[in-house]
Amino acid sequence: MSEQHARVHAALRRIPAGRVVSYGQLAAQAGIPRGARVAVAALRSAPDDAELPWHRVLRADGRIGFPPDHPLHGEQRLRLQNEGVVVVDGRVSMSRYRADDRPANSLLLPAVDDP
Repeated sequence: MSEQHARVHAALRRIPAGRVVSYGQLAAQAGIPRGARVAVAALRSAPDDAELPWHRVLRADGRIGFPPDHPLHGEQRLRLQNEGVVVVDGRVSMSRYRADDRPANSLLLPAVDDP
């Protein structure tokens, strides 16, 4: 496995249940800017026993990446719904369910626009 793919897998494992990311956001969290295609390749090449929460990764517009008639489309929808994510017509509200991509320690720091 490449070092980039390992970083993508590690970043994906940090996405909490009930939250989603886009392929590009996942790549950015893995330290690979503009690396959406790297994230796709990392998920495709993952061994079946990797137990990655692959279902938490969506297209940037919130759509499930598989065609509606693909078996994994339904599986991804069900996995997301089981985590409390609302899926309507194969789409998730990214503004509602997107995982916070700030580093964990940034939660302790005030935001730039805070007084």
